[in-house]
Amino acid sequence: MKLIDTHLHLWDPDQFRYPWLADLPAFQRRFGIEDYLDASAGADVQRAVFVECDVDGEQSLDEARAIQKLAGEHPLIAGLVASARPELPGFEVHIDALLELPNLRGIRRVLHVVPDEVSQSPGFAGNVRSLAAHGLTFDLCVLARQLPLATALVEQCPDVQFVLDHCGVPDVNGKAFDPWRTDLGRMAQFPNVVCKVSGLVAYAAAGWTTEDLRPWFEHTVACFGWERVMWGSDWPVCTLGGTLQDWLTTTRELLHSASPDERDLMCWKNAETIYRLNRNP
Repeated sequence: MKLIDTHLHLWDPDQFRYPWLADLPAFQRRFGIEDYLDASAGADVQRAVFVECDVDGEQSLDEARAIQKLAGEHPLIAGLVASARPELPGFEVHIDALLELPNLRGIRRVLHVVPDEVSQSPGFAGNVRSLAAHGLTFDLCVLARQLPLATALVEQCPDVQFVLDHCGVPDVNGKAFDPWRTDLGRMAQFPNVVCKVSGLVAYAAAGWTTEDLRPWFEHTVACFGWERVMWGSDWPVCTLGGTLQDWLTTTRELLHSASPDERDLMCWKNAETIYRLNRNP
């Protein structure tokens, strides 16, 4: 099964600061490209998109530059979604600096770590709208309860390509289908949003099975269609719920009844299109 991993994290606490790791001692170590290659051994992961790791804001440009350098050494890293703060002055200057990186494909601002009103300000939306002129995507990383807020942002930025991370972070463990089910459907009505099928194992209860994840997967595909979903590992965060090999096995089982064309769309074709991975760096 050919794959493009659209959601790969790599971090090194000895080099950068990640405030969110304070409560996760198991993650307070380096997770490098060699570790990922070991974790994904045997899988046909042909390319990957690095997604920023909610690094300290003062180091966001340094993180992106470090990953660009790594991409020059490891062609597996075909794209870069860098950190940026649309709510802050100097956003345009930051984007101009990021645009110097050949592998840049988009930006992300983790929104569940800031007050809800941050993403609702006119300045935030205006800065996000400016991404369209540069052909950059905006990854939406929100909790399920914040999906209506994310949808309001999408509505204000019709020319921007949005990427919803982790199926909108549903409460898989608590089986809280509603209002996630309805809110995801509303977001999917906007054609400029695609969704990453990623992260589900991290939100599931211990001992989860493929059948526990299937309703969330099937509803996501029903909302967005095969042309607007992409596979992501969310490694190493996915290891909160199991190994990367567990997620790969589950992915194969979830796709068992899909047609070859449908599998290819989710597993690699949509990623090529959305993150423009056939463009020469």
